[in-house]
Amino acid sequence: MFRVGVALLLCLLALMIPPADAETQAPRFSAEAVLLIDPDGKVIYAKNAETERAPASLVKLMTLYLACEDIDAGRADPEEMVTVSRHAATVGRYRMGLRTGEQVPLRVLLEGVAIASANDAASALAERLGGDEPSFVARMNDKARELGLTGTRFANPHGLPDAIQRSNARDMAALTGRLIQDYPMSRPLLGGQTFIYRGRVYARHISLFSDPGGVQALKTGFTQEAGYNLAVSAWRGGQQFLMIVLGARTRAQSFLDAKKLLHYGFVETGLEAEAVKPVPTRKSVRARRATATRP
Repeated sequence: MFRVGVALLLCLLALMIPPADAETQAPRFSAEAVLLIDPDGKVIYAKNAETERAPASLVKLMTLYLACEDIDAGRADPEEMVTVSRHAATVGRYRMGLRTGEQVPLRVLLEGVAIASANDAASALAERLGGDEPSFVARMNDKARELGLTGTRFANPHGLPDAIQRSNARDMAALTGRLIQDYPMSRPLLGGQTFIYRGRVYARHISLFSDPGGVQALKTGFTQEAGYNLAVSAWRGGQQFLMIVLGARTRAQSFLDAKKLLHYGFVETGLEAEAVKPVPTRKSVRARRATATRP
């Protein structure tokens, strides 16, 4: 009986003491889908990464990809003037206030899409590059197939709700990575935090640019159907991480999920030390109790 008791005790102790090489416990995320990929393309964390969802304004990543492709090929010039059509000027919110018939530099439309997430700018860009919006959307879908985005279907260049328009975290991560890799000019666009058009300042007050650090390219998206979405590229130690957050309930929760996910990834890859909570001593416990009982 004594031996059995000792054996049970040893088993309990073994269960209570974690192994020295135990992995960092992943935090909980409120978003419907999240994905973090390390510099080698390995998935560090995934939650519903293949689940089909509405991408909202993350659609604009493909709009920017095709714009950069045309600029790189000499088919478009950042300084050329683009005439705004009535369709582009009246597309649904959010807009940067383009007016029918006005001419705007193509580079301004690029900034409007990347920083202000302006739907009118995305439509104007699509019409300039595709001749008309349906032709541009066809190009978007052709490019999606070329890039291997098998779970993605585009219906417009801006991300406003459409039953056909769907993607997933895996595809959005792949698109973000290819955009920055294939066209480095997109990195400062997606990293821009302020944009001025006709005297109005569009500012992105996003804490991720400074905490936990390393975020240099970011695109947000929101519709009632999609929730709050994020596509992020972050660098730490000269290495690039890709992160997608889809379907967060609030803007603040999407940023919190992203912050927790990045920190988890940096710890897992050894680029950041895990925060260790101090073990309470009798003295510290007595001090807290004394503080709690003060009037």
